[in-house]
Amino acid sequence: MTLRLYDTRTRVVREFNPLRPGQVSIYLCGATVQGRPHVGHLRSAVVFDVLRRWLLAKGFDVLFARNVTDIDDKILTKAAEAGRPWWEWAATHERAFSSAYDQLGVLPPSVEPRATGHITQMAECIERLVERGHAYAATGDVYFDVRSLPEYGKLSGHQLDDVHQGESVAEGKRDPRDFTLWKGAKPGEPWWPTPWGPGRPGWHLECTAMATTYLGAEFDIHCGGMDLVFPHHENELAQARGAGDPFARFWLHNGWLSLGGEKMSKSLGNVLSLEELLTTVRPQELRYYLGCAHYRSTQEFSIEAVVEAAVAYQRLESFILRAADEYDEIPIGEVTDEFAAALDDDLAVPRALAELQRHARQGNTELAERNSEAAATAASVRAMLSVLGCDPFDPAWASGRETKAAFVALDVLVEAELSRRETARADKDWALADEVRDRLRKAGINVTDGPDGPKWSLEKPESPETNGGQP
Repeated sequence: MTLRLYDTRTRVVREFNPLRPGQVSIYLCGATVQGRPHVGHLRSAVVFDVLRRWLLAKGFDVLFARNVTDIDDKILTKAAEAGRPWWEWAATHERAFSSAYDQLGVLPPSVEPRATGHITQMAECIERLVERGHAYAATGDVYFDVRSLPEYGKLSGHQLDDVHQGESVAEGKRDPRDFTLWKGAKPGEPWWPTPWGPGRPGWHLECTAMATTYLGAEFDIHCGGMDLVFPHHENELAQARGAGDPFARFWLHNGWLSLGGEKMSKSLGNVLSLEELLTTVRPQELRYYLGCAHYRSTQEFSIEAVVEAAVAYQRLESFILRAADEYDEIPIGEVTDEFAAALDDDLAVPRALAELQRHARQGNTELAERNSEAAATAASVRAMLSVLGCDPFDPAWASGRETKAAFVALDVLVEAELSRRETARADKDWALADEVRDRLRKAGINVTDGPDGPKWSLEKPESPETNGGQP
Protein backbone atom coordinates (compact mmCIF):
# COMPACT_ATOMS: atom_id res chain seq x y z
CA MET A 1 0.00 0.00 0.00
CA THR A 2 1.27 3.47 -0.86
CA LEU A 3 1.72 5.89 2.03
CA ARG A 4 -1.16 8.36 2.32
CA LEU A 5 -0.95 11.48 4.48
CA TYR A 6 -3.32 14.25 5.50
CA ASP A 7 -2.20 17.52 3.93
CA THR A 8 -3.32 20.58 5.90
CA ARG A 9 -3.25 22.81 2.81
CA THR A 10 -5.55 20.66 0.66
CA ARG A 11 -7.45 19.28 3.69
CA VAL A 12 -7.52 15.73 2.35
CA VAL A 13 -5.63 12.48 2.92
CA ARG A 14 -3.75 11.97 -0.32
CA GLU A 15 -1.12 9.69 -1.77
CA PHE A 16 2.45 10.61 -0.96
CA ASN A 17 5.07 10.33 -3.67
CA PRO A 18 8.42 12.00 -3.01
CA LEU A 19 9.75 14.75 -5.22
CA ARG A 20 12.94 12.75 -5.83
CA PRO A 21 12.62 8.96 -6.20
CA GLY A 22 13.98 7.13 -3.17
CA GLN A 23 14.52 10.27 -1.05
CA VAL A 24 12.17 12.18 1.25
CA SER A 25 12.94 15.72 2.44
CA ILE A 26 11.32 16.87 5.70
CA TYR A 27 11.45 20.15 7.61
CA LEU A 28 10.25 20.19 11.22
CA CYS A 29 9.79 23.45 13.07
CA GLY A 30 11.99 22.92 16.10
CA ALA A 31 12.29 24.68 19.41
CA THR A 32 12.29 28.36 20.20
CA VAL A 33 14.83 27.99 22.98
CA GLN A 34 13.33 30.46 25.45
CA GLY A 35 13.19 27.97 28.35
CA ARG A 36 13.45 24.33 29.30
CA PRO A 37 11.37 21.85 27.30
CA HIS A 38 8.15 20.48 28.72
CA VAL A 39 6.36 17.32 27.68
CA GLY A 40 4.01 19.27 25.40
CA HIS A 41 6.98 20.32 23.25
CA LEU A 42 8.17 16.76 22.97
CA ARG A 43 5.06 15.23 21.43
CA SER A 44 5.84 16.85 18.07
CA ALA A 45 9.39 15.49 18.13
CA VAL A 46 8.18 11.97 18.90
CA VAL A 47 5.31 11.72 16.40
CA PHE A 48 7.38 13.00 13.50
CA ASP A 49 10.24 10.73 14.54
CA VAL A 50 7.78 7.87 13.98
CA LEU A 51 7.06 9.24 10.49
CA ARG A 52 10.77 9.36 9.78
CA ARG A 53 11.37 5.84 11.09
CA TRP A 54 8.50 4.49 8.99
CA LEU A 55 9.91 6.10 5.85
CA LEU A 56 13.32 4.61 6.65
CA ALA A 57 11.71 1.19 7.18
CA LYS A 58 10.08 1.54 3.76
CA GLY A 59 13.53 1.99 2.24
CA PHE A 60 13.64 5.76 1.73
CA ASP A 61 16.67 7.94 2.30
CA VAL A 62 15.32 10.67 4.60
CA LEU A 63 16.83 14.16 4.70
CA PHE A 64 15.46 15.57 7.95
CA ALA A 65 16.00 19.21 8.94
CA ARG A 66 14.91 20.50 12.36
CA ASN A 67 15.70 24.12 13.14
CA VAL A 68 16.56 25.96 16.33
CA THR A 69 15.10 29.44 16.80
CA ASP A 70 17.83 31.10 18.85
CA ILE A 71 16.87 34.76 18.33
CA ASP A 72 13.34 35.84 19.15
CA ASP A 73 11.40 38.39 21.22
CA LYS A 74 10.68 35.82 23.95
CA ILE A 75 14.33 34.83 24.22
CA LEU A 76 15.43 38.44 24.57
CA THR A 77 12.75 39.18 27.17
CA LYS A 78 13.44 36.14 29.34
CA ALA A 79 17.21 36.55 29.14
CA ALA A 80 16.88 40.19 30.20
CA GLU A 81 14.59 39.24 33.11
CA ALA A 82 17.19 36.69 34.25
CA GLY A 83 20.04 39.16 33.82
CA ARG A 84 21.86 36.88 31.39
CA PRO A 85 23.22 37.38 27.86
CA TRP A 86 20.64 36.39 25.24
CA TRP A 87 23.06 34.10 23.41
CA GLU A 88 23.99 32.26 26.62
CA TRP A 89 20.30 31.90 27.54
CA ALA A 90 19.52 30.45 24.10
CA ALA A 91 22.50 28.07 24.10
CA THR A 92 21.68 26.79 27.59
CA HIS A 93 18.12 25.89 26.63
CA GLU A 94 19.13 24.50 23.25
CA ARG A 95 21.25 21.96 25.13
CA ALA A 96 18.26 21.15 27.35
CA PHE A 97 16.12 20.41 24.28
CA SER A 98 18.85 18.27 22.72
CA SER A 99 19.15 16.28 25.95
CA ALA A 100 15.36 15.76 26.07
CA TYR A 101 15.28 14.51 22.46
CA ASP A 102 18.11 12.11 23.22
CA GLN A 103 16.45 10.79 26.37
CA LEU A 104 13.30 9.95 24.39
CA GLY A 105 15.22 8.19 21.63
CA VAL A 106 14.45 10.78 18.95
CA LEU A 107 16.82 10.29 16.02
CA PRO A 108 19.20 13.23 15.52
CA PRO A 109 18.28 15.37 12.49
CA SER A 110 20.32 15.32 9.31
CA VAL A 111 20.91 19.01 9.94
CA GLU A 112 19.91 21.32 12.80
CA PRO A 113 20.37 24.92 11.63
CA ARG A 114 20.25 27.88 14.01
CA ALA A 115 18.51 31.06 12.94
CA THR A 116 21.49 33.26 13.82
CA GLY A 117 23.65 31.33 11.38
CA HIS A 118 21.45 32.18 8.37
CA ILE A 119 21.04 35.96 8.40
CA THR A 120 22.58 36.21 4.92
CA GLN A 121 20.00 33.83 3.45
CA MET A 122 17.22 35.77 5.18
CA ALA A 123 18.44 39.06 3.71
CA GLU A 124 18.52 37.46 0.25
CA CYS A 125 14.93 36.30 0.70
CA ILE A 126 13.85 39.82 1.66
CA GLU A 127 15.59 41.24 -1.41
CA ARG A 128 13.66 38.85 -3.66
CA LEU A 129 10.38 39.79 -1.98
CA VAL A 130 11.03 43.52 -2.33
CA GLU A 131 11.99 43.11 -5.99
CA ARG A 132 8.81 41.14 -6.70
CA GLY A 133 6.58 43.70 -5.02
CA HIS A 134 5.64 41.62 -1.95
CA ALA A 135 7.61 43.53 0.70
CA TYR A 136 8.40 47.13 1.61
CA ALA A 137 10.75 48.92 3.98
CA ALA A 138 9.61 51.51 6.50
CA THR A 139 11.55 53.28 9.29
CA GLY A 140 14.17 50.54 9.53
CA ASP A 141 11.67 47.66 9.45
CA VAL A 142 10.62 45.53 6.48
CA TYR A 143 7.09 44.15 6.10
CA PHE A 144 5.36 41.58 3.94
CA ASP A 145 2.35 42.98 2.06
CA VAL A 146 -0.27 40.24 2.50
CA ARG A 147 -2.64 41.85 -0.04
CA SER A 148 -0.01 41.39 -2.74
CA LEU A 149 -0.35 37.58 -2.62
CA PRO A 150 -3.83 36.38 -3.72
CA GLU A 151 -3.30 32.92 -2.23
CA TYR A 152 -2.57 34.26 1.26
CA GLY A 153 -4.69 32.39 3.83
CA LYS A 154 -5.10 29.17 1.84
CA LEU A 155 -3.05 27.05 4.25
CA SER A 156 -4.92 28.08 7.39
CA GLY A 157 -8.28 28.87 5.82
CA HIS A 158 -8.16 32.45 7.11
CA GLN A 159 -10.03 35.12 5.19
CA LEU A 160 -7.95 38.25 4.66
CA ASP A 161 -10.44 40.44 6.55
CA ASP A 162 -10.07 38.18 9.62
CA VAL A 163 -6.27 38.18 9.74
CA HIS A 164 -4.65 39.31 12.99
CA GLN A 165 -0.88 38.82 13.09
CA GLY A 166 -0.53 39.33 16.82
CA GLU A 167 2.03 42.06 16.26
CA SER A 168 2.05 45.46 17.91
CA VAL A 169 1.10 48.55 15.94
CA ALA A 170 4.18 49.95 14.23
CA GLU A 171 4.94 53.22 12.46
CA GLY A 172 5.28 52.74 8.73
CA LYS A 173 3.20 49.57 8.43
CA ARG A 174 0.75 50.11 5.57
CA ASP A 175 -1.80 47.60 6.74
CA PRO A 176 -2.19 46.00 10.22
CA ARG A 177 -2.52 42.63 8.48
CA ASP A 178 1.04 42.87 7.12
CA PHE A 179 3.71 41.00 9.08
CA THR A 180 7.31 41.79 9.94
CA LEU A 181 10.20 40.37 7.94
CA TRP A 182 12.96 42.46 9.52
CA LYS A 183 12.96 44.39 12.80
CA GLY A 184 15.03 47.55 13.00
CA ALA A 185 17.61 47.63 15.79
CA LYS A 186 16.56 48.80 19.24
CA PRO A 187 18.94 49.95 21.98
CA GLY A 188 20.49 47.02 23.81
CA GLU A 189 19.26 44.38 21.35
CA PRO A 190 21.46 42.27 19.04
CA TRP A 191 21.59 43.34 15.42
CA TRP A 192 23.01 42.42 12.02
CA PRO A 193 23.69 44.75 9.07
CA THR A 194 21.41 44.69 6.01
CA PRO A 195 20.57 47.05 3.10
CA TRP A 196 17.58 48.25 5.18
CA GLY A 197 19.64 49.06 8.21
CA PRO A 198 20.78 47.13 11.31
CA GLY A 199 18.29 44.83 12.99
CA ARG A 200 17.22 41.23 13.44
CA PRO A 201 14.92 38.83 11.58
CA GLY A 202 11.25 38.18 12.12
CA TRP A 203 10.35 34.69 13.34
CA HIS A 204 8.53 33.62 10.18
CA LEU A 205 11.39 34.62 7.89
CA GLU A 206 13.84 32.43 9.77
CA CYS A 207 12.15 29.14 8.89
CA THR A 208 11.55 29.98 5.23
CA ALA A 209 15.23 30.76 4.77
CA MET A 210 16.50 27.69 6.65
CA ALA A 211 14.09 25.26 4.97
CA THR A 212 15.00 26.33 1.45
CA THR A 213 18.72 26.53 2.25
CA TYR A 214 18.91 22.85 3.17
CA LEU A 215 15.99 21.24 1.34
CA GLY A 216 15.73 23.39 -1.76
CA ALA A 217 13.08 25.65 -3.26
CA GLU A 218 10.65 22.71 -3.25
CA PHE A 219 10.66 19.83 -0.78
CA ASP A 220 8.37 17.05 0.37
CA ILE A 221 6.99 17.60 3.87
CA HIS A 222 6.78 20.48 6.34
CA CYS A 223 5.85 19.42 9.91
CA GLY A 224 4.91 21.18 13.11
CA GLY A 225 2.28 21.62 15.79
CA MET A 226 -1.24 22.66 14.89
CA ASP A 227 -0.73 25.89 16.86
CA LEU A 228 1.78 26.95 14.19
CA VAL A 229 -0.62 26.77 11.22
CA PHE A 230 -1.41 30.47 11.66
CA PRO A 231 0.35 32.77 11.58
CA HIS A 232 3.72 31.05 11.46
CA HIS A 233 3.29 28.49 8.70
CA GLU A 234 0.90 30.65 6.71
CA ASN A 235 3.55 33.36 6.70
CA GLU A 236 6.38 30.94 5.93
CA LEU A 237 4.47 29.79 2.86
CA ALA A 238 3.64 33.34 1.82
CA GLN A 239 7.31 34.36 1.97
CA ALA A 240 8.40 31.37 -0.09
CA ARG A 241 5.67 31.76 -2.70
CA GLY A 242 6.25 35.49 -2.85
CA ALA A 243 9.94 34.85 -3.53
CA GLY A 244 9.00 32.43 -6.33
CA ASP A 245 9.62 29.09 -4.54
CA PRO A 246 7.05 26.24 -4.58
CA PHE A 247 8.07 25.29 -0.99
CA ALA A 248 6.48 22.29 0.82
CA ARG A 249 4.36 19.78 -1.09
CA PHE A 250 2.72 18.39 2.08
CA TRP A 251 1.96 20.13 5.39
CA LEU A 252 1.57 17.85 8.44
CA HIS A 253 0.46 19.13 11.84
CA ASN A 254 0.25 17.28 15.13
CA GLY A 255 -2.44 17.88 17.71
CA TRP A 256 -1.89 19.42 21.10
CA LEU A 257 -1.03 17.66 24.31
CA SER A 258 -3.68 19.12 26.61
CA LEU A 259 -4.09 19.26 30.36
CA GLY A 260 -7.59 19.82 31.68
CA GLY A 261 -8.82 20.51 28.16
CA GLU A 262 -6.29 23.29 27.51
CA LYS A 263 -3.13 23.21 25.43
CA MET A 264 -0.05 22.57 27.57
CA SER A 265 1.73 25.92 27.52
CA LYS A 266 4.18 27.89 29.64
CA SER A 267 1.96 30.96 29.32
CA LEU A 268 -0.93 29.03 30.92
CA GLY A 269 1.32 27.56 33.60
CA ASN A 270 0.04 24.02 33.00
CA VAL A 271 3.25 22.33 31.98
CA LEU A 272 5.13 19.28 33.24
CA SER A 273 8.85 18.86 32.78
CA LEU A 274 10.52 15.77 31.41
CA GLU A 275 12.44 15.40 34.65
CA GLU A 276 9.22 15.27 36.68
CA LEU A 277 7.72 12.55 34.51
CA LEU A 278 10.86 10.43 34.46
CA THR A 279 10.55 9.99 38.22
CA THR A 280 7.38 8.00 37.46
CA VAL A 281 8.14 6.15 34.22
CA ARG A 282 11.19 5.27 32.13
CA PRO A 283 12.03 7.31 29.00
CA GLN A 284 10.93 4.54 26.61
CA GLU A 285 7.60 4.28 28.43
CA LEU A 286 7.02 8.02 28.16
CA ARG A 287 7.91 7.89 24.48
CA TYR A 288 5.43 5.04 23.99
CA TYR A 289 2.73 7.20 25.61
CA LEU A 290 3.52 10.30 23.51
CA GLY A 291 3.39 8.29 20.31
CA CYS A 292 0.37 6.08 21.05
CA ALA A 293 -2.40 8.46 19.93
CA HIS A 294 -3.04 9.47 16.33
CA TYR A 295 -0.70 12.35 15.57
CA ARG A 296 -3.51 14.68 14.47
CA SER A 297 -5.63 14.13 17.57
CA THR A 298 -5.54 16.14 20.76
CA GLN A 299 -4.00 13.96 23.48
CA GLU A 300 -5.40 14.60 26.95
CA PHE A 301 -2.57 14.23 29.44
CA SER A 302 -2.83 12.56 32.84
CA ILE A 303 -0.38 10.68 35.02
CA GLU A 304 -2.85 7.77 35.02
CA ALA A 305 -2.74 7.62 31.20
CA VAL A 306 1.06 7.70 31.22
CA VAL A 307 1.24 4.86 33.75
CA GLU A 308 -1.33 2.86 31.78
CA ALA A 309 0.78 3.27 28.63
CA ALA A 310 3.89 2.26 30.60
CA VAL A 311 2.21 -0.96 31.72
CA ALA A 312 1.14 -1.70 28.12
CA TYR A 313 4.71 -1.17 26.96
CA GLN A 314 6.09 -3.38 29.72
CA ARG A 315 3.92 -6.26 28.51
CA LEU A 316 5.43 -5.94 25.02
CA GLU A 317 8.93 -5.56 26.44
CA SER A 318 8.46 -8.57 28.71
CA PHE A 319 7.56 -10.77 25.74
CA ILE A 320 10.68 -9.68 23.82
CA LEU A 321 12.95 -10.25 26.82
CA ARG A 322 11.46 -13.67 27.56
CA ALA A 323 11.87 -14.68 23.93
CA ALA A 324 15.48 -13.48 23.99
CA ASP A 325 16.12 -15.61 27.08
CA GLU A 326 14.63 -18.61 25.32
CA TYR A 327 16.35 -18.19 21.94
CA ASP A 328 19.51 -16.25 22.96
CA GLU A 329 19.03 -13.60 20.27
CA ILE A 330 16.00 -11.99 18.64
CA PRO A 331 16.91 -10.03 15.49
CA ILE A 332 14.71 -7.29 14.04
CA GLY A 333 12.34 -9.07 11.65
CA GLU A 334 9.59 -7.78 9.39
CA VAL A 335 6.48 -5.85 10.38
CA THR A 336 3.14 -7.50 9.66
CA ASP A 337 1.02 -6.48 6.69
CA GLU A 338 -1.68 -5.15 9.03
CA PHE A 339 0.83 -2.97 10.89
CA ALA A 340 2.19 -1.61 7.60
CA ALA A 341 -1.31 -0.89 6.28
CA ALA A 342 -2.13 1.06 9.44
CA LEU A 343 0.94 3.30 9.23
CA ASP A 344 0.47 3.77 5.48
CA ASP A 345 -2.99 5.12 6.27
CA ASP A 346 -1.92 8.54 7.58
CA LEU A 347 0.17 7.04 10.40
CA ALA A 348 -2.75 5.34 12.15
CA VAL A 349 -0.67 4.39 15.19
CA PRO A 350 -3.62 3.25 17.37
CA ARG A 351 -4.47 0.61 14.72
CA ALA A 352 -0.81 -0.32 14.43
CA LEU A 353 -0.60 -0.75 18.22
CA ALA A 354 -3.65 -3.02 18.23
CA GLU A 355 -1.87 -5.25 15.70
CA LEU A 356 1.37 -5.11 17.69
CA GLN A 357 -0.38 -6.12 20.91
CA ARG A 358 -2.29 -8.92 19.15
CA HIS A 359 0.97 -10.26 17.74
CA ALA A 360 2.64 -10.13 21.17
CA ARG A 361 -0.25 -12.06 22.75
CA GLN A 362 0.16 -14.68 20.03
CA GLY A 363 3.87 -14.84 20.81
CA ASN A 364 3.23 -15.32 24.53
CA THR A 365 0.97 -18.27 23.73
CA GLU A 366 3.67 -19.73 21.47
CA LEU A 367 6.27 -19.34 24.20
CA ALA A 368 4.01 -21.05 26.73
CA GLU A 369 3.46 -23.91 24.31
CA ARG A 370 7.19 -23.99 23.43
CA ASN A 371 6.24 -23.43 19.80
CA SER A 372 9.33 -22.62 17.71
CA GLU A 373 7.29 -19.96 15.85
CA ALA A 374 7.70 -17.73 18.93
CA ALA A 375 11.14 -16.60 17.73
CA ALA A 376 9.77 -15.32 14.41
CA THR A 377 6.84 -13.67 16.17
CA ALA A 378 9.21 -11.92 18.57
CA ALA A 379 11.36 -10.71 15.67
CA SER A 380 8.26 -9.19 14.08
CA VAL A 381 7.18 -7.57 17.35
CA ARG A 382 10.66 -6.13 17.74
CA ALA A 383 10.48 -4.73 14.17
CA MET A 384 7.18 -3.00 14.93
CA LEU A 385 8.49 -1.57 18.20
CA SER A 386 11.58 -0.34 16.35
CA VAL A 387 9.43 1.66 13.92
CA LEU A 388 7.75 3.27 16.93
CA GLY A 389 11.16 4.02 18.44
CA CYS A 390 10.54 1.70 21.40
CA ASP A 391 12.68 -1.36 20.63
CA PRO A 392 13.72 -2.72 24.07
CA PHE A 393 17.19 -3.51 22.69
CA ASP A 394 17.74 -0.05 21.20
CA PRO A 395 21.05 1.38 22.53
CA ALA A 396 19.10 4.50 23.51
CA TRP A 397 17.64 2.57 26.44
CA ALA A 398 20.75 0.57 27.35
CA SER A 399 21.99 2.98 30.01
CA GLY A 400 18.57 2.98 31.65
CA ARG A 401 18.52 -0.81 31.79
CA GLU A 402 22.04 -0.91 33.20
CA THR A 403 21.28 1.79 35.77
CA LYS A 404 18.14 0.02 36.92
CA ALA A 405 19.95 -3.32 37.17
CA ALA A 406 22.83 -1.74 39.08
CA PHE A 407 20.43 -0.03 41.49
CA VAL A 408 18.61 -3.31 42.15
CA ALA A 409 21.93 -5.01 42.86
CA LEU A 410 23.01 -2.15 45.13
CA ASP A 411 19.73 -2.33 47.02
CA VAL A 412 20.30 -6.03 47.76
CA LEU A 413 23.82 -5.37 49.07
CA VAL A 414 22.86 -2.34 51.17
CA GLU A 415 19.86 -4.10 52.69
CA ALA A 416 22.16 -6.98 53.67
CA GLU A 417 24.47 -4.51 55.42
CA LEU A 418 21.56 -2.80 57.15
CA SER A 419 20.28 -6.18 58.36
CA ARG A 420 23.76 -6.86 59.76
CA ARG A 421 23.70 -3.47 61.49
CA GLU A 422 20.25 -4.10 62.98
CA THR A 423 21.44 -7.43 64.36
CA ALA A 424 24.48 -5.70 65.92
CA ARG A 425 22.22 -3.03 67.46
CA ALA A 426 19.94 -5.72 68.89
CA ASP A 427 23.03 -7.40 70.43
CA LYS A 428 24.20 -3.99 71.71
CA ASP A 429 27.35 -4.33 69.61
CA TRP A 430 27.52 -0.59 69.01
CA ALA A 431 31.03 -0.70 67.59
CA LEU A 432 29.98 -3.03 64.76
CA ALA A 433 26.77 -1.03 64.13
CA ASP A 434 28.79 2.20 63.82
CA GLU A 435 31.35 0.46 61.60
CA VAL A 436 28.61 -0.59 59.14
CA ARG A 437 27.04 2.89 59.13
CA ASP A 438 30.40 4.62 58.62
CA ARG A 439 31.39 2.28 55.79
CA LEU A 440 28.10 2.97 54.00
CA ARG A 441 28.48 6.72 54.52
CA LYS A 442 31.97 6.70 52.98
CA ALA A 443 30.47 4.92 49.94
CA GLY A 444 27.97 7.77 49.54
CA ILE A 445 25.04 5.95 51.19
CA ASN A 446 23.18 7.86 53.88
CA VAL A 447 21.30 5.82 56.51
CA THR A 448 18.35 7.36 58.36
CA ASP A 449 16.82 5.55 61.33
CA GLY A 450 13.05 5.91 61.73
CA PRO A 451 10.09 4.25 63.41
CA ASP A 452 9.74 1.89 60.43
CA GLY A 453 13.38 0.90 60.49
CA PRO A 454 16.46 2.24 58.66
CA LYS A 455 16.14 3.83 55.21
CA TRP A 456 18.97 4.53 52.81
CA SER A 457 19.61 7.07 50.06
CA LEU A 458 22.49 8.02 47.80
CA GLU A 459 24.60 11.06 48.55
CA LYS A 460 27.84 12.41 47.17
CA PRO A 461 30.71 10.16 48.34
CA GLU A 462 33.13 11.65 50.84
CA SER A 463 36.26 13.13 49.30
CA PRO A 464 39.75 12.00 50.38
CA GLU A 465 40.10 15.26 52.35
CA THR A 466 37.12 14.36 54.57
CA ASN A 467 37.98 10.71 55.17
CA GLY A 468 41.49 11.10 56.43
CA GLY A 469 43.14 11.33 53.01
CA GLN A 470 42.69 7.63 52.32
CA PRO A 471 41.90 6.56 48.75
